[in-house]
Amino acid sequence: MEELIKLYGMSPHPEGGYYAETYRSTTEYETRTGIKRNASTAIMFLITKDSVSHFHRLASDEGWHFYAGDPLRLLQINTSSGKLTEITMGQNVIQPEGKQPQQFQYIVPAGDWFSSTSFGEYSLVGCTVAPGFDFADFEMGKKHDLQREFPEHAEILEKFCLD
Repeated sequence: MEELIKLYGMSPHPEGGYYAETYRSTTEYETRTGIKRNASTAIMFLITKDSVSHFHRLASDEGWHFYAGDPLRLLQINTSSGKLTEITMGQNVIQPEGKQPQQFQYIVPAGDWFSSTSFGEYSLVGCTVAPGFDFADFEMGKKHDLQREFPEHAEILEKFCLD
């Protein structure tokens, strides 16, 4: 994992894990709220056995792309319905009947809360955000606030939220 961090020049991410921005569009886009953002951004994102991507949300859709390592567990809470969805990203996309296939790609809609962790030593993924990522559009979940809003997920939020 240290090799990947060095190879991509990764830094610790505030949500957990490590990241390196690999693309930022020079084209600007005006959002629904009138704020200018780059049209798209992309990062390499590394979750290790010792790190967790804590619950957070973005003002834009985020596409996740699995690259290497162990399968990744992605947890998503839909802010409208409160439904918790668990996705496993990895390379085993063809599974026996009745077993959930892993996903190469997954899109987290803008505004939904999400978190991730590796099922093993590490998971290397890419994340693409459109309109482009800006830390002003990034919100870390507060454990007690989210537990009040989604009491049915209190146990998961206890484990995957900072506070």
